[in-house]
Amino acid sequence: MTMNPGPAPHSVTSTGKPSVSLDLGGRTALVTGAAGGIGRACALRLAAAGAEVRAVDRDAAGLDGLVDRARGLGLAGVVEPFVLDLTDLDAAEAAAAGADVLVNNAGLQLVRPIEEFPPDVFHTVLTVMLEAPFRLIRGALPRMYAKEWGRIVNLSSVHGLRASPFKSAYVAAKHGLEGLSKTAALEGAAHGVTSNCVNPGYVRTPLVEKQIADQAAAHGIPEERVLTEVLLKDSALKRLIEPEEVAEAVAYLCTPQASFVTGASLVLDGGWTAH
Repeated sequence: MTMNPGPAPHSVTSTGKPSVSLDLGGRTALVTGAAGGIGRACALRLAAAGAEVRAVDRDAAGLDGLVDRARGLGLAGVVEPFVLDLTDLDAAEAAAAGADVLVNNAGLQLVRPIEEFPPDVFHTVLTVMLEAPFRLIRGALPRMYAKEWGRIVNLSSVHGLRASPFKSAYVAAKHGLEGLSKTAALEGAAHGVTSNCVNPGYVRTPLVEKQIADQAAAHGIPEERVLTEVLLKDSALKRLIEPEEVAEAVAYLCTPQASFVTGASLVLDGGWTAH
């Protein structure tokens, strides 16, 4: 099902030009879940700022497409593909060594009532979305501390701040990620390292599109009613946020102007949590 809630906003998504001034020349950034969606947008945005981007995903073909796109754009930095399944936690920690910027973005979703939720899927979601970020942070911190500079950006969600029914694993992982991010902020402050969450509402990504059928089944409504009656029900702005908008928030948190922002949750939810 293709979602079309309206035209994209006239911002970075329509002009293709980043709006936050950021220079990451000489820095190395690692982005997980980089083959598509938010991760892809973040990888391209950080490369545009001059970073050497280590693009991590288990989707090799998707990473090849990302690299082709980066070359086509002639970005200042370089995007290097790194095929990795984040359930391999030792490999995840090793991959983060040498990163100056770490963007924990990879995620997965299953919509089921708790009594029907497969325990193995719950375990996988928590592994990829909470334990892997811990291991990645653990792997990145030695270099960050040594250089007295580092930026950790954890792609959380409005579900890191609010719960929704039928998303026990996702909500649990995102709530845990919020706590992990704050702990990293407190420990990293003396070393020039910031750690923050970015909390978007529903983003125009394959992850959101794929849950339409599950949401319809869980709520007992037709698929065409899911967007307005479930996904955007509590949002004051009745549209999906674009991946590039989220990437711009990530870029802001890497700027010198954001050096005092740490332990925070930057909410991009269209007014959802204003209720």
